[in-house]
Amino acid sequence: MTSAIEFFYDFRSPYSYLAYTQLRLMDVSIVLKPMQILKVMERVGNVPTTITCAAKGRYARTDLGRWAQRYGVMLNPSDMKANDGDAMSRAVLAAATPEAAADVTLALYRAIWSNGETLAGTDAILAALAGAGIDAAGLAEAINAPETTARLEANTDEAVERGVFGSPTIFVGDAMFFGNDRVEFVREELARLEQGA
Repeated sequence: MTSAIEFFYDFRSPYSYLAYTQLRLMDVSIVLKPMQILKVMERVGNVPTTITCAAKGRYARTDLGRWAQRYGVMLNPSDMKANDGDAMSRAVLAAATPEAAADVTLALYRAIWSNGETLAGTDAILAALAGAGIDAAGLAEAINAPETTARLEANTDEAVERGVFGSPTIFVGDAMFFGNDRVEFVREELARLEQGA
């Protein structure tokens, strides 16, 4: 099947990384929509309970390990509090093409969730991208440009307007799916749409 989905995500979310590893294996065009999840959650009245609830945080670490094993993905998280998630999102938005944005997304996700790299600012982000074989020089000027920041804010606004409350959120047309554990529902919706075409 060849179709398109929209992927709203934040680099702070390990479940978004897990979802992305699966979505990119599908025969589907992925419209990347990096957003500021903490701002989204604040505006819609959600709370990051894996952070605020110690018991849920402990469970999530075990749960993430289970999902990583199922997907065959290495999970070695970095210091998420030190990472600059907004700058990573701006790096995606600074990419010249959708294909380049996908490469940036995967490289940064692997750096912080599989390789244990802490990316605390623009220089570290650009170095990680260069280390992954991506032309970071081309992103250096655009990553902190006002128009790039404005695009990230626009994605955040759009997420709120469309009912997003967490990361990852995937849209197939108007159908919304939250979480890496809904990837099978995404596949089913894509198949349903293809059969109806």
